[in-house]
Amino acid sequence: MRDTVSIGLPSKGRLKESALNLLKKNNLELISKGGDRDYFASLNNLPNIKVIYLHAREIIERLGDGTLDVGISGLDLLNESTVNLQKRVEVKKKLDFGKANLVVAIPDDWIDVQTVADLEEVSFYFRDKKNSRLRVATKYPNLTNKFFATKGVTQYRIISSLGATETYPFTGSSEIITDITSTGSTLKANNLRVLKDGTILESQACVLISKQSKKKAAKSGLPKSFF
Repeated sequence: MRDTVSIGLPSKGRLKESALNLLKKNNLELISKGGDRDYFASLNNLPNIKVIYLHAREIIERLGDGTLDVGISGLDLLNESTVNLQKRVEVKKKLDFGKANLVVAIPDDWIDVQTVADLEEVSFYFRDKKNSRLRVATKYPNLTNKFFATKGVTQYRIISSLGATETYPFTGSSEIITDITSTGSTLKANNLRVLKDGTILESQACVLISKQSKKKAAKSGLPKSFF
């Protein structure tokens, strides 16, 4: 249907639970025939709304290509995407959940390294004395590169993390990491600490909208409080 508005919701975890609570607060009742395992749902009294459960990162991608009209996902994932994709997505509302920081974390025993400036010195040590680049494991290469560029750190290389980034320095896969953290407890449990000026991004969940769908979403019947 041409007038159908598609909404992408996170498919798992706390982000999903919080997104569902947001719908309830706005008196939007989900109807799902397949139960918890169903990837699709609808909303009571709004037959023109189609709900799709997707990975938070995929929600960003689909908003960017216009196959999704509205979505709830993290600001970190939006800012990590390409500039062209970001231009096609609008942050409609910042929400009070999904709050976390993307940070630079180093091993606890690097006692002389407290700031990014100290890290820059370490990177030159690796280059000059070890003939290698400081390795940074991350799932956020774009944001990491941008942050280090603003801080003048150049002598490093990115190691793409496929999961459990905090383990990389202790398996010989990297020296340091950048990672998303809400409480810092996982970093501490893995003998890592955040640099004093190492916050790359303060993130949170947002209601996002595909810019090409703005008019359609405005006429969808969704309450203004949702946006």
